[in-house]
Amino acid sequence: MTTVTMPQLGESVTEGTILAWMKQPGDPVALDDSLCEIETEKVTAELPSPYEGVMGEILVPQGETVDVGVALCTVLESAEGAPTPNANGDQTPAAKASGWSGGPMSIPPDETDTEDVPIVAPAEAPATAPARQPAVAAAARPSTRPDQRERFYSPAVMRLAQEHSVDLSALQGSGIGGRVTRKDVEAAIQHSVNAPAAVAAPQAPAAATLIAEPGTAYTVVPLTPTRRTIAENLKRSNLEAPQAWTMVEADVTGLVRLRARERAAFVRQEGVELTLLPYFTLAVCETLREFPMMNARWEGEELRHYRALDIGIAVASEHGLVVPVIHGAGDLSVAGLARRIVDIAQRAQTRKLRLEDIEGGTFTVNNTGSFGSIASKPIVNYPQVGIVTMERVVKRAVVRDDDAIAIRSVVNVCLSFDHRALDGVEAGGFLAALKRRLEAIA
Repeated sequence: MTTVTMPQLGESVTEGTILAWMKQPGDPVALDDSLCEIETEKVTAELPSPYEGVMGEILVPQGETVDVGVALCTVLESAEGAPTPNANGDQTPAAKASGWSGGPMSIPPDETDTEDVPIVAPAEAPATAPARQPAVAAAARPSTRPDQRERFYSPAVMRLAQEHSVDLSALQGSGIGGRVTRKDVEAAIQHSVNAPAAVAAPQAPAAATLIAEPGTAYTVVPLTPTRRTIAENLKRSNLEAPQAWTMVEADVTGLVRLRARERAAFVRQEGVELTLLPYFTLAVCETLREFPMMNARWEGEELRHYRALDIGIAVASEHGLVVPVIHGAGDLSVAGLARRIVDIAQRAQTRKLRLEDIEGGTFTVNNTGSFGSIASKPIVNYPQVGIVTMERVVKRAVVRDDDAIAIRSVVNVCLSFDHRALDGVEAGGFLAALKRRLEAIA
């Protein structure tokens, strides 16, 4: 028997939530079969089985959030001794005889919130409990008295409650120990929809409805797991990395004209919009080859310069800022970069990023100009040592070398870097070389 544990789905991620189990006890498991779907503050991903055999015991029920390294389930080398569901979803007599190793973290699959478990008060539970496996169910599910309920909600439950202005503290949970599950929130939403219109009040923004206190001059905003992780990462970056900042102005008139000429044909051929960001990212990659000390990461106390150009692209989503990585970005053309940028941005917005999409970045590019910014001071994406931004391209009257005044397209390029890893001479040289490359595009 082998044990499958909660993986670390991304740098700095310390916990994950089981969204759904795709295998049940007794199911055959092939190598790399998806065992369950896991949600973290950064990604939602399926967990592939590292073993081949038969699904054993599920140790963490759906909706539970546990730390990285916690045992999730077991995989048996053979079907012998494995609990096998029958056509009705019950265990076979042999499995019943062997018993289920119950407890708050180990319950039969049919007792998780994937089933249509009725929401009942504790006093009604004996009358409405399912007839199957009464002894096992009683051992697996502790008492649901309100004073024993854990005040913890999974990310999925919190998001759903906030979207529909549901007060989680007012719900009677049907999960383990009275925990509120997604089914409980959905039932509360449906009850609200079916309520008489005469008592319905105008709906306020979700966060304010959940936590606003009468008579106060402010509203406390609850931190989502994503926002909490962003806060911790940025705090760590500022505390551990002495950061310096510098900026140059680049004349990108030729780049703007090139993009205008190629835009229509590019959309027809590639099926994605052509922006300035792929050109900028390609120029960054070429410049990193000239200044390899910028393409680096801290690994503990060790500073590593990487040969591969694995470029993080900062993406602002409704769930918070994420930085998916384009691995091997230096080997891609403008068209290849454009397709990859669109792909990771779309999957970041829909929380479909995979584990490999967020790991191993060596340098970060941020298109702050998309928000209209003309100058910004980005925070280094620790443990990397540098981040560069492309600000908004604006038309400006420029005095040329021959003292003539011309209207040109100009962009500010801003760089933040970890001063422990390099000095201003390298950072300044990097920006100067990047400026030359951008201005040479025609």
